Amino acid sequence: MTKRDYYEVLDVARNASEDEIKKAYRKLAMKYHPDRNQDNPSAEEKFKEVKEAYEMLSDPQKRAAYDQYGHAGVDPNMGGGGFGGGQPFGDAFGDIFGDIFGNMGGRQRGGPQVYRGSDLRYTMEIDLEDAAKGKVTQIRVPNWDECDSCHGSGAEAGTKAETCPTCQGQGQVRMSQGFFSVQQTCPKCHGTGKYIPNPCKKCHGQGKVKTQKTLEVNIPAGIEDGMRIRNSGKGEPGINGGPAGDLYVEIHIKRHNVFERDGTDLHCTIPLSFTKAALGGEIEVPTLNGKATMNIPEGTQTGQRFRLRGKGMPHVRSASTVGDLYVHVEIEVPVKLNAEQKQLIEQLEVSLNSNRDKHNPKAQGWFDKVKGFFN
Repeated sequence: MTKRDYYEVLDVARNASEDEIKKAYRKLAMKYHPDRNQDNPSAEEKFKEVKEAYEMLSDPQKRAAYDQYGHAGVDPNMGGGGFGGGQPFGDAFGDIFGDIFGNMGGRQRGGPQVYRGSDLRYTMEIDLEDAAKGKVTQIRVPNWDECDSCHGSGAEAGTKAETCPTCQGQGQVRMSQGFFSVQQTCPKCHGTGKYIPNPCKKCHGQGKVKTQKTLEVNIPAGIEDGMRIRNSGKGEPGINGGPAGDLYVEIHIKRHNVFERDGTDLHCTIPLSFTKAALGGEIEVPTLNGKATMNIPEGTQTGQRFRLRGKGMPHVRSASTVGDLYVHVEIEVPVKLNAEQKQLIEQLEVSLNSNRDKHNPKAQGWFDKVKGFFN
């Protein structure tokens, strides 16, 4: 496949300065970076093309050869002898992308690698009442303290850490194969740049020991099941001076004996005697803040729902916004009746049947629909 002109790829003039070439590369690298274009399969190829163009034009010797002979002057496979020394391909990528994206894995140019500490997750179970009101509580989480035996050096008493002989204290080694050069973490010191011949027996050369620490967690009112509270910098410490990770407290709310939650609304089911349902009247219903009085209208049926405004849960992002409580009524039929009670109910049934359309409209309507099945 014929390669495009490198100046055309970077969209710069042939007499462009080094700063103009670098600026153009930064812009295009950001535009076509694969991590930013996961839905665009062609972005990776464009990214590689831009990277190659910059690698050639940013080096004076390669650029001169390209200006005189074109692609043949810089590609050894095209018979032009290729380019001479200069900045390796891996450095062109690493230096510019270190500027654009930061340390991307913790690389520090000219020194050992710096890594961010791992995040920690703590699962906490709370009551619905605590979720409604919010609370401040304390938790115990893992922590790392400086080893009191080696005072953080990682080396046994009377000895000290030495510069890693493999990477010469850089924390990274370069593997080269022909045209390509790849930089990777030093396998001996694991990026620290230091080698400890005699590790501390207490901390095994880590310079720190695992302990426990107590943290205060503020649970906001209205928090929902599965939400996470982030505590920045409370995770595991970084490596080689890197930033600490974060602590995420994941909230789980216990199942309540009375209420079921739906966002900021609450639901509960209340048994109601058939006499209260028939005659109506006031009843007491539970809420998260105590009891409330509710009026039941005459002739209430099973499954009817009544709404108590502002008796639900607060919104986690707006404490002044409170949901509602929905009371579902379930008519309870009396059981274990004595002879007198049965007689009274039978008398009531006879009285009601004398005017079924008036007293039992649903039943009468249902029988009208299905009477064809009985004929």
